[in-house]
Amino acid sequence: MRPGLPGGLASAAVLAALALLPADPRAGTTGKLSGVVLDAKKQPLAGANVVLVGVPLGAATENDGRYLIFGVPAGTYSVKVSLIGYAATTIQSLAIPADRTTTLDVTLTESAVELKEVVVIAKRPIVELGLTSNVATITRDQIARLPVQELQQIVDLQAGVVDGHFRGGRKGEVQYQVDGISVNDPYDNTSSVKLDRSVLEEVQVISGTFDAEYGQAMSGVVNAVLKRGTEKFEWSGEVFQGDHFFPGAARPSDYRVQVGGLQNYQLSVSGPSRLPKTLFLLSSHYGVTESPFRGQRRFVQFDRSVPDSVVAVFSPPASEPIGYTREWLGLGKISNRSLPGIELSYEAIVNQIRTRRDGSSEWNWRLNLDGLPRQRTESVVQGLEMTHTLDPRTFYRLSVRNNYFDYHDWTFDNLFDPRYDEMGQAFALPGVLNEAVLTGVVDNRFRRTTRAWVFAGSVNRQFRLHAFKGGFDWEPTRVTFGHPGWLQWLGDHYLRYGDPVPGYPAPSPYDAAEGFPAPATYKPVVGSAYAQDDVEWNDLRMRAGLRLEYFNPRALVPGDPKNPANTIGGATVVTPRAASRKITLSPRLGVSFPVTPRASLFFGYGHTYQMPELGQIFANADYSLLGTLQANAGRDYGTFGNPDVKPQRTVQYQMGYKQQVKDWLGLDLTLFYKDIRDLLGSEVLVTYSDALYKRLSTGDFGNVVGATLALDQRELGIVSTSLDYTWQVAKGNASDPFETARRVDAHQDPRPRSVIFDWDQRHTLNLTVTLARPQDFNVSGVFRAASGQPYTPETEAYLIETNSARKPSAFRMDLRSEKSLRLSGYALTTFATVYNLFDARFWNGSVFADSGSPYYSRSPAAHLRDLADPTRYYGPRRVELGVRWEPGP
Repeated sequence: MRPGLPGGLASAAVLAALALLPADPRAGTTGKLSGVVLDAKKQPLAGANVVLVGVPLGAATENDGRYLIFGVPAGTYSVKVSLIGYAATTIQSLAIPADRTTTLDVTLTESAVELKEVVVIAKRPIVELGLTSNVATITRDQIARLPVQELQQIVDLQAGVVDGHFRGGRKGEVQYQVDGISVNDPYDNTSSVKLDRSVLEEVQVISGTFDAEYGQAMSGVVNAVLKRGTEKFEWSGEVFQGDHFFPGAARPSDYRVQVGGLQNYQLSVSGPSRLPKTLFLLSSHYGVTESPFRGQRRFVQFDRSVPDSVVAVFSPPASEPIGYTREWLGLGKISNRSLPGIELSYEAIVNQIRTRRDGSSEWNWRLNLDGLPRQRTESVVQGLEMTHTLDPRTFYRLSVRNNYFDYHDWTFDNLFDPRYDEMGQAFALPGVLNEAVLTGVVDNRFRRTTRAWVFAGSVNRQFRLHAFKGGFDWEPTRVTFGHPGWLQWLGDHYLRYGDPVPGYPAPSPYDAAEGFPAPATYKPVVGSAYAQDDVEWNDLRMRAGLRLEYFNPRALVPGDPKNPANTIGGATVVTPRAASRKITLSPRLGVSFPVTPRASLFFGYGHTYQMPELGQIFANADYSLLGTLQANAGRDYGTFGNPDVKPQRTVQYQMGYKQQVKDWLGLDLTLFYKDIRDLLGSEVLVTYSDALYKRLSTGDFGNVVGATLALDQRELGIVSTSLDYTWQVAKGNASDPFETARRVDAHQDPRPRSVIFDWDQRHTLNLTVTLARPQDFNVSGVFRAASGQPYTPETEAYLIETNSARKPSAFRMDLRSEKSLRLSGYALTTFATVYNLFDARFWNGSVFADSGSPYYSRSPAAHLRDLADPTRYYGPRRVELGVRWEPGP
């Protein structure tokens, strides 16, 4: 602004310039900044300029001194407020979360002469009184101080979350988003990418009712907002190494310290490119994690014509970790603002992960590690986006994204690998070495691939009291999964079933009727549209919306379930029919009302729908197998999939109270209830010939009642703390879709009943304590305590109800300490992270059903292998030492 330009004209010039610059306003990635500018006499100032330093965003105050800056990318900013005749004021370190209105009121000091600029350090509100649901927002600075390394660890720290279960729901009921767009793999409704903390700008975790813009979820939403390119060139990185450390009494005989067992290397570069008005961000992460449990690569060959006779032992029994993970994460973002009012951006996230599991099954192969399968995961999430700002209060967004996920699990890549025949079928000697597998190979082969397109659009309009948002998405999906080649052991070699491979003998063709189904491809379509209104009137806030969801399985199902294969004599032939299209409407409502200037009540209500996992409803869905059901009444065909199931439904209610108890202490109390219907389960059908078969249906149900209490204590000196406690009861008729089918197979009563879910955790406590001095040091500890989850005790006296006993309660603690130095304009931080500081041995793992303890059994002779299995316990203490560098403040 030129000196001497009248304030009103200056404000108009600022607004005209800013209106031509896009903001990158995206659902789930941007927030709003509003407030009022006053003078020392508390009178409103019109024409004051409010500008976010370093980004093309700002506004001028109106006659009542109020201003609104719409579509602010989530992050931490400096805000400068200026007006001729007043000393300019800059507020630093102001955090603006996504999908929220941040309030900033500023008082300017009048001056006839130019004064030195006033600088104020912003403080986040101890309680956000305007929220209508439970939304935890974890900023980049908070993430940096916590003993966490990746997204899921951050999520598990939030109130109401227990081992991936949100408020008592099943796993797979959570919508994972990156920058406001879904990255869920519909095969199992889990995130298709793994995100390291180095790429996270902010993480939002919604564990209660949520707005209409979020769909295909029943329990919660996780939105990861990624970092963006910077206006000036910056680079940062992190390196650490470490290992697991066993306590003396529990130390395995072959244990030795191996510092390279845990490794992490991360590097990020961002800044302006050579193209005009174009910013970029590149980030790469490579990590190595080796199992604390060790085994041997000992290859034993048996003369199979003479039972139990050993012919030779090849290669020395070198010790190595049973399991391992090698992962690489790459992120690339580029954005261009050359066109007035338009931002074009491209984003790509790439994961490559190589693993060998180290669970209880793998420990049984500890003397024959060559026979274990390896898992490989490759995923790519990439997309283009255009954001068009029509005016300071209106914008729309169009985006197209491709989510690719490929996973395979097998021992050798080639079905014809001769090692399959050389190693043969798994073999163990009863009573020898706790029945460890001495020779053989895991011969199961599995692969799945998902290719999903996401076409999405939204429009946002800010009125004086209303903020309207509407949008749509269309997701055609291609899912392929199954067994790419089967191996059948014939005593001295494997018979191959599969597709022809050039250069190899022709295998036997796939035959689903004989139990060798080939991978199959399915092409369902998911779509949705929504509209919602956010009303802010004085201190009252109301969010209301309606969501329409559409699902077309594009698959065939039997025309008559009583004659599924049309092979029953005398019955009418009914051709297979197309599975019906599913359409649902979901109302959502949230209200927040202040009862005092420091306290508010809020209420939330909503219907949520979600289609079950495609990997379950499409698996084993070839009903032609039942053509021989009557002739082979004793054969078990398993539980058939059912592409025609209804969407699962949950109705959520919650109410709560928020209060700023002191300037440094905030309280949040929430009560919630969930009514869960049409859950995926199993049913038994009877054919016209009185034969029985099982298939999936949406007949399971459940309910959850609970409460969360959160206390947040702002820094008093160097100390800050946060505490959250969750109490809940989660009940239903079955903990997983196949439980009823298993009860049928066990000749138990399959009729519905109400039992405690397997993951029900009555009491959960998370306590975080931080000692910190900015730009100097930080020590953060996370203490977690939990009551035991249920299990079914074992007794010979009488029939015991399912999940009628509780495992022992447990606790664990993680710790991170940092020391910062300044070096040539960069902040250099050395750190040490210790997971499971007190080396807790148990954390809601398995227990012996006859004792309720993880450490002993009342029948030890019958559980020798399990008693010797170290993987039954929680992982030992893990220590990481490293250094991080980033641009200084």
